[in-house]
Amino acid sequence: MDAITRLIEIVLDIRLDFESIYGFYRAEIIDPFLPDVWGELEWLAFALAASTISFMVINVLLVSVALYTWFERRMLGRFQSRLGPNRWGPFGLFQPIADGIKLFTKEDTVPETADQPVFHIAPLVLLVPGFLVFAVIPFGDDSFLGRLNVGVLFILGVTGINTFGIFMGGWASRNKYAMFGAMRAVAMLISYEIPMALSIVGVVILTNAMFVPEILAGEAVPSALSLSGIVEGQEVMFLLVQPLGFLVFITAASAEISRAPFDMIEAESELGAGYHTEYSGVKFSIFQLAEFLAPIAASTVATVLFLGGTRGFAPVPGQIWFLLKVFGLVFFLLWMRATWPRLRVDQIMGFAWKGLFPLSLINMFLIAIEVQVLQDATTGELTTDSLWIMAAINWLATIVSIVVIANVLGQPKLKRPTPVPSPLANMSAEAD
Repeated sequence: MDAITRLIEIVLDIRLDFESIYGFYRAEIIDPFLPDVWGELEWLAFALAASTISFMVINVLLVSVALYTWFERRMLGRFQSRLGPNRWGPFGLFQPIADGIKLFTKEDTVPETADQPVFHIAPLVLLVPGFLVFAVIPFGDDSFLGRLNVGVLFILGVTGINTFGIFMGGWASRNKYAMFGAMRAVAMLISYEIPMALSIVGVVILTNAMFVPEILAGEAVPSALSLSGIVEGQEVMFLLVQPLGFLVFITAASAEISRAPFDMIEAESELGAGYHTEYSGVKFSIFQLAEFLAPIAASTVATVLFLGGTRGFAPVPGQIWFLLKVFGLVFFLLWMRATWPRLRVDQIMGFAWKGLFPLSLINMFLIAIEVQVLQDATTGELTTDSLWIMAAINWLATIVSIVVIANVLGQPKLKRPTPVPSPLANMSAEAD
């Protein structure tokens, strides 16, 4: 009975605390019921704790993706003056279930000329990184993997695997349209990974500056590359301190997850369905699962890096604040998808290298210079007042930078020519 009570307490705490779950299995199940003659069973408690957390996270994400597909289709319907899903269940809530049944019962076709091992594994290669991102997200103060001292590098490395999954799907299909989509994906994703990574450099610089006094005092501090350390260092939300970095990150992330206006890798009007043209049934459903999981993952990472993670105002728990921030960013990305038209492939590539790349460099050097100037030379302290001064400077720099880049990339002097009737049209002739 005590074991059940403690399990309920862990669930009610809404914490994915590996150490607490490990201690529960070790103290309440393994030590009391398994004899010592079996030797040390720490590995069993470790495996049970890891399996429990994995089961919880994966199933929560699957349900979240199902609900998000319904939410996105309903909201797109509202944006486009239509109803959206409304047949299955109240307000169409059972539509994800109907879609799942349809996809799981459809025939799974494979082209004869396909590279079958690569063709079968490509959907999983695209899906798994989306789950791995959540392994290092600090969803509470006691998050075990959230304290990973290279959490930022882990996310950058894991999300880069998506490029391989998309290219594998296009290459293995032996289809020219799928291959064109895969080649576009490789070019676009690599191009947008660079400004996205550079936008995070400003976050790391500022986080490290916040811990300098503790480091000089010889105290233990979290790594500036750990996501929990970044959350802890946000005395003021980094969205306010470095808006240019947030703008670059969220734009590059939108391109990385292939959402409109950056969804050229599966442009229906040109490439059929892009890299997954030849996929059907369960494999196609896995591709769609990865695609709809991506906005949730991108919003979660942006919440940690720029919106303070679980930081909020009492008495609302930090986890609730975290979910509200994620939902706000998901809705923002959906709003952008419903509003902006699809760009051409040359516009997408030009925007990455001529727009976001210089903006990310401006943000990185601006943050470094401000930290060097405003940080106390003796104590290394960067006060809250200094952060607000940085915020004022950076908002002004953001507006100026966007105006300059827009005028450089745009065509302000381009005017629509006055239409001239063709002499062959005989438009000036009087009617009989």
